[in-house]
Amino acid sequence: MNLQRILLTAATFCAASLAQGQYIRPVTDVWPAAVPDATAPKASPVTQTGKDKVLRFDQVTNPTLEAFLPPADKKNGKAVIVCPGGAYNILAYDKEGQEIAQWLSGQGYAAYVLAYRVPRNRPGALQDAQRAIRFVRAQGYPTVGIIGFSAGASLSCRAATRWAQPSYEPQDATDRLSCRPDFGILIYPAYLDEGPEGTLTPELTVSAETPPLFVFGTEDDVRYSGPSCLTITDAMRRAGAPVELHYLPRGGHGYGMRTGVGLVWPKLAEEWLKSLE
Repeated sequence: MNLQRILLTAATFCAASLAQGQYIRPVTDVWPAAVPDATAPKASPVTQTGKDKVLRFDQVTNPTLEAFLPPADKKNGKAVIVCPGGAYNILAYDKEGQEIAQWLSGQGYAAYVLAYRVPRNRPGALQDAQRAIRFVRAQGYPTVGIIGFSAGASLSCRAATRWAQPSYEPQDATDRLSCRPDFGILIYPAYLDEGPEGTLTPELTVSAETPPLFVFGTEDDVRYSGPSCLTITDAMRRAGAPVELHYLPRGGHGYGMRTGVGLVWPKLAEEWLKSLE
């Protein structure tokens, strides 16, 4: 997909948002100067749309944030960063990004879709997430949460548990702000059980200071969210950190908000978010 097609896609979402009383700010570079530890020059994302009607970002070298802001009469003064999934190889940008951001903005949140570095760049993705949290906080939001799907949930969990561990050298005043998210929402998370015999992934440092987490997955998602949900919930419980788990018997993986249990978790998450107020 070329740049013209990308802009057309953005315009389509903008028109839909305007019809709902919402609007989308221009896409902003996460890194205004050089991208730390860059492996390729900054460029527009390489994209494609498959038969499943999912807009995929196949390659991201210039991480960005796309803002979906709430109507003036719904603003709650809080922000959420949205991390699409895709096995750290691609980003399911509309299904697990833009569509989620529109839902959040309808709840009063300023929602920012993060296009983090792919493919196969977990260290770079964490740098992008930490910088994104700081960037959004610099926009005047004292409360900044993070939500992710599959690999995006893995990234969200890494951001929630590794905030005290700098992943890059500070570039400007924004990097003096905290990168600790105030809460995290993990939907069908992956890669949280990569420790010995399926224990917690070693890089995840869970403590009583870990922000509250909402975790949703299904038992039949045996490769990803099934074990990951239980592993992170147990770690949070043992550390005395607040966690809410919703674990259904069936639902699979990759549903976003489109089908099946993808119609269930948003209502549960809305109630949980209210409980944090």
